[in-house]
Amino acid sequence: MTPEPRRLVQSEIVNTGAALALLPIGATVGYYNLSPSLQAQLLTQFTPQFLAYLAMAIWASRTSDSLIHLGLERGKVVSGLKWGLLIGLTLGCLNTVVILLIYPLFGYDVTFLKQTPHGRLPIWLMLPWFICCIALFVEVNFRGFLLGRLAEYESYWWAHDSKQRLAPFALVVSAITFTFDPFMVNTFRHLHWIALWDGLLWGTIWLRTRNLWITIVAHAIEVIVMYSIVRTAIG
Repeated sequence: MTPEPRRLVQSEIVNTGAALALLPIGATVGYYNLSPSLQAQLLTQFTPQFLAYLAMAIWASRTSDSLIHLGLERGKVVSGLKWGLLIGLTLGCLNTVVILLIYPLFGYDVTFLKQTPHGRLPIWLMLPWFICCIALFVEVNFRGFLLGRLAEYESYWWAHDSKQRLAPFALVVSAITFTFDPFMVNTFRHLHWIALWDGLLWGTIWLRTRNLWITIVAHAIEVIVMYSIVRTAIG
């Protein structure tokens, strides 16, 4: 294949991925324009995530080596475990301090966490199975697919290699979309802002390493640490 047709094929793949990534972003924005009664419905809250997985499935069916594009190569597993464990433990401890010490200083009540779906589930189900499943699906969605497709589009737009430079626009948009995910906001209330710096950090790590295993492991370990300590602290 000559360079020009190859570039046209690459352009089609990038533009298709970017267009599909706009579906969950648009659904997230649209959610906040709905009436309160519609926003309160669980199905409505999950709609952006449903669209995200649908969009990712369509993209993967049209893209060769989709696991490589997501950053899920087998050769990166060991590195992902090592760095993910370190980052997850650090973030888990820091965010636990924020939840139990910083938020209460500003008058926020965190005992509502006992009434969330996560707080009501049995510990044996949450640790580690459910938490690890959530980390896997969330990271594949928000970092591997959403951030990855936007970063490719941003790099293509500016005509530079997406693996050589950060994509600040894609990073910020994906982190904000993650932070304002409707189910996240309705479940964790004021605590959903923690997702902003998590999203920016995990996104930066993914852009630098293109290793999604790191963010999956970091996400799982962080939540395991926070869940274990916070659940014990608030009873």
